[in-house]
Amino acid sequence: MSDRINLAHGDGGELAHKLIQDVFVEKFGHDKQAQLDAALLSLSSSEIAFTTDSFVVKPLFFPGGNIGKLAVAGTVNDLAVTGATPKFLTASFIIEEGFLIKDLRVIVESMYEEAEKAGVKIVAGDTKVVELGSADGLYINTTGIGVFESNQVRIQPENIEVGDSIIISGTIGDHGIAILTARGELGIKSDLCSDCATLNRMIADVVQVSEHVKMMRDPTRGGLATTLVEICEDFKVTVEIEESRVPIKNQVHGASDILGFDPLYLANEGKIIFIVAKEDEDKVLQAVRQHEEGKDACVIGKVTAKDKGQLFITTPIGSKRRLNRLAGTMLPRIC
Repeated sequence: MSDRINLAHGDGGELAHKLIQDVFVEKFGHDKQAQLDAALLSLSSSEIAFTTDSFVVKPLFFPGGNIGKLAVAGTVNDLAVTGATPKFLTASFIIEEGFLIKDLRVIVESMYEEAEKAGVKIVAGDTKVVELGSADGLYINTTGIGVFESNQVRIQPENIEVGDSIIISGTIGDHGIAILTARGELGIKSDLCSDCATLNRMIADVVQVSEHVKMMRDPTRGGLATTLVEICEDFKVTVEIEESRVPIKNQVHGASDILGFDPLYLANEGKIIFIVAKEDEDKVLQAVRQHEEGKDACVIGKVTAKDKGQLFITTPIGSKRRLNRLAGTMLPRIC
């Protein structure tokens, strides 16, 4: 097999077959599934969660991960925040002619490792090859299925009440700044790694210890502020967060100050927002902090009113201002 992708790898012939067998089936397995045009699955529940996402991150490799790890983590987390248990993924690859097969192997290996960590199986997929210049190396689309077990605690956003606590599972903005510095376009260097990670194990521990988890959401594009604004508007509640409580690493602060970014709007790929009843605040924090990805978890605010749909932030000097959705594009191609 050639060391680079060529158009024949996408024509359905011998080279395409060899690529699929040697790169994808070799790592993901499911020899019998590969003989069919669709995966045959058994689900333990009549109610499922179903999601799909596409990944076009630039660069494909960045500190803390690559496009493959990101694709698995992003889709698993989207399932997990619904309260479902992630079970199956599909993965489709659009590969540019000339792409190094050794790099493809590294990406597929990282997908396998992240899926193993999350306890999910990659059961079906597709490969397309496009001409040189038609794509930026590699794009990946993933679709995920999760199930709701009969005894599983369901999140209940309609039950969000005044006094409920807002918890963030760790520092914000890590992914956005890691991607920016990896591009090397602005001459900024940093040892910061992306927070890219699957968080379904953490989420499962949280819902196991608390029956009063009202909402979970991963603040990816648009960051913490945009995600909270969406929650406020969708469920007609007012939330107030305290600026001094929001955990932000010094590297993120420094890069944001130089570039004029607001960390509240920077992307994350390994953080969860929890809205929980005040009385369950401590045990939720304890469950999250048991995980390496959640060691910096903290309470950053609370629900203060209903029927308003607004987000406010209180500054260290006590002034208050309203936060809105991200306007425009802060960092394109971050996921």
